[in-house]
Amino acid sequence: MPLYEHVMIARQDLSNTQAESLIEHFGTVLSDNGGKLLENEYWGVKTMAYKINKNRKGHYAFLRTDAPAPAIQEMERLMRLHDDVMRVLTIKVDAHEEGPSIQMQKRDERDRGPRERR
Repeated sequence: MPLYEHVMIARQDLSNTQAESLIEHFGTVLSDNGGKLLENEYWGVKTMAYKINKNRKGHYAFLRTDAPAPAIQEMERLMRLHDDVMRVLTIKVDAHEEGPSIQMQKRDERDRGPRERR
């Protein structure tokens, strides 16, 4: 099955548990349609570059999935209809990277990338 990565922004006035329950809810939507939620990361509340629906901040979440296209389309449809979800970005990838995402890594770990800086 194809591999996808999703970034979701939820409203800032939700609690952390409500934001994490949204992730679980959309994971069950995927599993009901024949897909799998491989990994998820809750990035926390972050300030956005511009206001969306009069909100300056939002709860960010990152999902790695393995699902057929109809399951992804259904999940995205339900995300767009959900009142608490402000934005969704879905990208099809060839392979998932191992370990935590760039957002979850510490700054010094990010700087020690494949090339050395001088």
